[in-house]
Formats: sequence, structure tokens, C-alpha cells
Amino acid sequence: MGTAQQVNSYKRMAPLVEIMDSTLRDGEQTNGVSFLPHEKLVMARKLLHEVNVDRIEVASARVSDGEREAVSMICRYAAQIGKLDRVEVLGFVDGGKSVDWIVSCGGKTINLLAKGSLKHCINQLHKTPEEHIADIIKEVDYAHRQGLSVNLYLEDWSNGMKDSPEYVYQLMDALVKGQGARSKEQDNAPIKRFMLPDTLGVMNPLQVVEYFRKMMKRYPQVHFDFHAHNDYDLAVSNSLAAVLSGAKGLHVTVNGLGERCGNAPLASVQVILKDQFHAKTHINEDQLNDISRMVESFSGIAVAPNQPIVGENVFTQVAGVHADGDSKDQLYYNELMPERFGRKREYALGKQSGRANIAKNLEELGLELTPEQTRRVTQRITELGDKKEIVTQEDLPYIVSDVLKHDGSEDKVKLISYVVSTAYGLKPGANIKVEINGKQYDGSAVGDGQYDAFVKALRYIYKKYLDRTFPILANYQVSIPPGGRTDALVQTVISWHHEGGLLRTRGLDADQTEAAIKATFKMLNIIENEQKKQ
Repeated sequence: MGTAQQVNSYKRMAPLVEIMDSTLRDGEQTNGVSFLPHEKLVMARKLLHEVNVDRIEVASARVSDGEREAVSMICRYAAQIGKLDRVEVLGFVDGGKSVDWIVSCGGKTINLLAKGSLKHCINQLHKTPEEHIADIIKEVDYAHRQGLSVNLYLEDWSNGMKDSPEYVYQLMDALVKGQGARSKEQDNAPIKRFMLPDTLGVMNPLQVVEYFRKMMKRYPQVHFDFHAHNDYDLAVSNSLAAVLSGAKGLHVTVNGLGERCGNAPLASVQVILKDQFHAKTHINEDQLNDISRMVESFSGIAVAPNQPIVGENVFTQVAGVHADGDSKDQLYYNELMPERFGRKREYALGKQSGRANIAKNLEELGLELTPEQTRRVTQRITELGDKKEIVTQEDLPYIVSDVLKHDGSEDKVKLISYVVSTAYGLKPGANIKVEINGKQYDGSAVGDGQYDAFVKALRYIYKKYLDRTFPILANYQVSIPPGGRTDALVQTVISWHHEGGLLRTRGLDADQTEAAIKATFKMLNIIENEQKKQ
């Protein structure tokens, strides 16, 4: 029987696929990532309440006092909202120590780690299969007596199916005994879910289909989860192959965090399940970008700009022909509409953008230009692109003003002069003079850094003289072009919260503080122009 026939023959596409997010446990195994207890709580609340994943795996038992605090906080929160059964903790076959630890934290579910390959059983545990099976059964019985629900990981299951399938079947036969008779009361079964991990990320989709087919044929009433790793960049493909072959649950992490090359990314798995296989999940897609940004911030691991769904550039059209096609019956659209994920389509400005991209950006800003004016603005942006200057939509009004010499678009907020200073043992200080709508104001302040002092001086001016609220800093990014020269230009990208929206501006200068100041004054002039329109 061919592979395609096998897939069709054993296809058990469930009407609903469970999504278990392991960002707080497996994702934290990313090199350099360590979440604080309160950060774990914030992410757990977001995942359970807003993203609406079916389950979250939040920690490994007995790791640290910080983990105990985090698990206890999450369990208390989950119990308050009636979702404690959706919080899971990894535990070990350790004579009840993990079970006691989880119970002491208020947990109700243990994901028990067993050995899914003969090599791991013999070489790591130094036990026979019979001895390991006996230990597992004792652990499961003890967990149930303590009131825990049990899921079982078969660690290194993929290599177990490759090298020692008879061991996998011996283990399963012993643990599934009597399970089928209770399949209609699965919550009361000794083991609720068997979770099959590709621990070392060595499988391909054809192997996933083959091994899952064998497991489903032999144990048709068992609930199987699949846990993928991305060492060969196949985590998403393998996850889909598992669902196609009968898996009822998938394990993911936000942004694909995880050891080595990471795990299957939540956003990618969700959209492919829905769009390519018409499977159902409980995920709220409009929250995927928000949780991605949150995890990016707490983990310190930046999301690649071209990461599907959540990358900064994935809904940005660069080529002018694409922008032109979008204006003509949406010729370059697909099912991945940005609004679906709480985002919007953007059109890049650069040497490849052309008049169509610029027209889209002008339309977004409410600016109307004649064809000749548009041509001149396009020429200027192309020139900037040739110099590798980065042009954003926020820059566009300034470019238009510069090209057309239009007095009505001149800056309303201007920096007249400033001095920033720093000295050993003292906090940096800033003295500034600015002009706002034709009037000049002075301000001074100290801060934790030169730019912080500068912004505090601005806040002082806006509060004392204008009685206005200054925007709140949301994100601050600095990048330097490759090459490492001491005179390299610094690009500073700053995001601000303002009246329920988010403003993002960029500054470019050889000095980092100066670049940040340029970005700040761009932001202030955007706000002034908006208020003038209103």
C-alpha cells in the first residue's frame, strides 16, 4: 500500500485538535531563557484566558523554589477561573517525590516522564523494561491516590519506534491494559493521554505517518498527543502528519521556543491546521500576535522578521507590482489576512516600492498628491533606498514636506538645544530647550541614562507648561549595520503607547542618543499633526 493510501486508510481527522502549549516548561529550555515567577503567571493568564489554548505545561517538578512559587501562583489563578484541570506539570518516576511536589503547589495533573526507547531505559536508568514498567505503574497508582490526573510522556519515542519497537509495544501493552474498556470514561482511566515526543527531532512526516499508523492500529482507543522538535525544520510538518494519522493533541510553544532548534510554533501550527486541513481548535487567532510579543519580551529571544504570522515583515508588501495588484481585486492576497491576527497590511517604502506602494501609504495617511508630486516623492524614496536608508510610513510626511516645500507640514515640535551629561557616581542629567507651536520651553531632569534623562525633561515640559500627557515608552530597539565600524550609523526604533494606539518611529545617527532623540521628535510631530487635523 502506498503512503498516500496509508494516510487515507488510517486518517482519523478529529473534529477538534487539542493544543497544549509548553512555552513555560519546554520553551524555557531555550539557551539563555529563564522566566521569573510573575512572568510565568502573566503568560499563563494570557494563554489560558485570551489565547484559549486547551492546556498549558508550566514547569518541571522539583527544579527550584522559584518554580514552586510560579506553579503555585498559576494553579491558584487557574482554580479561580475554573481551569485548574488545564494546568500540567512535568514529573518523574522518582518514588512519589514529583507527585508530592505538584500536590503541594496545588496542581491536579502530572505529565509523567517515562522512557520511550530501550536505549534510554537500559543506558540511562540501568533497568530492564520489566523493572521500568513496574516503577511507572507504582508512580501512576500513587499519583491517583493523591488526586492527580496522569498523562504519560514516552521520552525518545521516535527512536524507540525506529530501533526498538518491541520495547515500545511491551511498555504500551502493560500500561494500556484495561484502558480500552474505560475509554468512554477517559478521565477515570489510569493514564489519560499518552504523549509521543520526537525528543531529538529526527523524524520526517512519512515516518510520523508510519509510526502513528502502527500505534493507532494497535491502540485505537488511546488518546495520543504528539510533541515535535525542529532540528530538521520539520516540527510543523511532523505535527500535521501526526494529526492526519490520528493524533488528538499537539504540543507547541510560542515563537517555537525550545531546546536546540526549538519546538513547533503555536501560530504556524494553528493556521495550517485550520486552513490546510480544516481542523478545529479553540485558539483565538487575534491574540497570536500579542502573545508572541509578550513571550519575545520576557524571553529576550527576538522573533525573526520573516517568521510566519508573527514576524514584523510578514504582512508587508515590498514590490510595487504587488501593491498594484492589491489595488486590482486583491491579486496578491491569500487566506492569511493580517486583520485575522489583529494586524494590518503594510507597504514598504524603498527602491523597489514604486508609485503603487507610495500611493497606498499616502492613502493610509490621508495625503493627496498630484501625479507629478507623487513622481517626485517616489524618486526621493528610491534615492534613499539606494543609500540603504530605511523609510517608514511615519517618515513619509517629512519626505513629502521636504520634497514639496510645503509650509503647512513643517515641524510643530522642534529641538532648539540640549545638553546631556554623565559622570562617575552620578545619575545622567539633561537640560533641553524645545519649541512647541512657536513657543519655547526649558526643562531639566536626571535619569537612569542619558536618553531617560532627556525624556524626563520633555515630560516635565509637557506636564508643567502644557498640562498634557506624554506618551508611554513601549519598546526601544537599537541596531547597527554589519561591519562593526566605530563610526557606523545607529538606527533606533522606538514604540510608544498613545491614546490606545501604538506609534513607532525611527531615528538614524552616528550617536545612539541622537538617533533616539530624532525618533522621539518624529513621534511628537505626528501627534501634533493629528491634533491639528482634529
